[in-house]
Amino acid sequence: MNTAVYIAKRYLFSRKKVHAINIISGISMLGVFVGSAALIIILSVFNGFEKVILSLYSNFSPEVKIEAKLGKTFNPNTPYFVSLKNDKRIFSYTQVLQEKVLLRYGNKQFIGTIKGVSDDFLKNPRLDSTILNGSFTLKAGGKDYAVVGATIQASLGVNIDDAIAQLQVYSPRRSASASSNPLNEFVVQSISPSGVFAIQQDFDDIVVAPLSFTRDLLDEPDQVSSVELNFNKGVNIEKVKEEIEKSAGSSFVVKNRVQQNTELYKTLNYERWSVFMILTFVLIIAVFNIIGSLTMLVIDKRKDIAILTSLGAGKRLIQGVFFFEGMMISVLGCVAGIIVGLIFCILQQQFGLIKINGSLTVIDAYPIDIKPGDFLLVFLTVLGIAVIASGISARLSVKGLSDLKQDL
Repeated sequence: MNTAVYIAKRYLFSRKKVHAINIISGISMLGVFVGSAALIIILSVFNGFEKVILSLYSNFSPEVKIEAKLGKTFNPNTPYFVSLKNDKRIFSYTQVLQEKVLLRYGNKQFIGTIKGVSDDFLKNPRLDSTILNGSFTLKAGGKDYAVVGATIQASLGVNIDDAIAQLQVYSPRRSASASSNPLNEFVVQSISPSGVFAIQQDFDDIVVAPLSFTRDLLDEPDQVSSVELNFNKGVNIEKVKEEIEKSAGSSFVVKNRVQQNTELYKTLNYERWSVFMILTFVLIIAVFNIIGSLTMLVIDKRKDIAILTSLGAGKRLIQGVFFFEGMMISVLGCVAGIIVGLIFCILQQQFGLIKINGSLTVIDAYPIDIKPGDFLLVFLTVLGIAVIASGISARLSVKGLSDLKQDL
């Protein structure tokens, strides 16, 4: 065993003449322990929230979305899109016509978005998981139905159990001309709500309706706003996306899920790294307490240092002793913190120990998603800070070394 490591180990576990040194060393180790455990837990919770939010988006967002590069709509009846629809790799091919509209239910009004979808939209098996009330029904018994977002339901007081009350949808008439009656400038259609879905604020102001209903409302017989694609299991999405980009041409924009929700992904990453940096600063303060602990240890071991130098130990060995002492305190605290953090995360995953206060319907306890990379990140962060702090302490240990020899 390396001499410096051996002596550092003895110093770490031996009783000191000044009892306060043991207490300060313990506090330093406890600070690293708490900081490391907190980092693991917080990162895992953020991973959990990210996983929940993205899964909710995935329930509604397609794997690939094709939009016109210029303009709001395009014609999907070209030879390429007809051949794309017949691609065996595609699980669902949904034509979408989307526009801002005025919604009215009873005496209340709301500006929302109507999303007209073709039949393939309902192939998504995860749509039912987004439903709060009712069902995701768009057609039944030859009648059109709409599924409204939670924000619309809350704003208008939509009651899906009321078979008489209907949702009125207003859209500006294309051929509108000046009229004494403003209502003549709008196309108005009524539709019965069949269900209420909840995903996230960006989606909850949407009314999903059959494509045929939306075409009549917007007077748009052929054009669509986008084509949404979902693929069979095992298909390489990025590879297919590149193929579509090449074949569709420069007139179209092809987006995967990340590109469809860039702001969401950026926000999640910013929040995660912001919290990580804040906790890292707390960890830096905890680790730098080691400097105080080792400084007092140097004072306590003045005679030991003098004896070692008299026996031929150089400055390098003396520095090594206190450097490894600081590293041992940091690493032991970090490893213990990581283990406890992992245990807590597993228990939270299995039993949901800490609940979320509020009326959230998606999750009732803080979600956890354990990623091995987080453990490596936390360990390397503590290690890096510990190297700096221990290096400073090691340099302080050899100051006044000649005076120590004379005192001996």
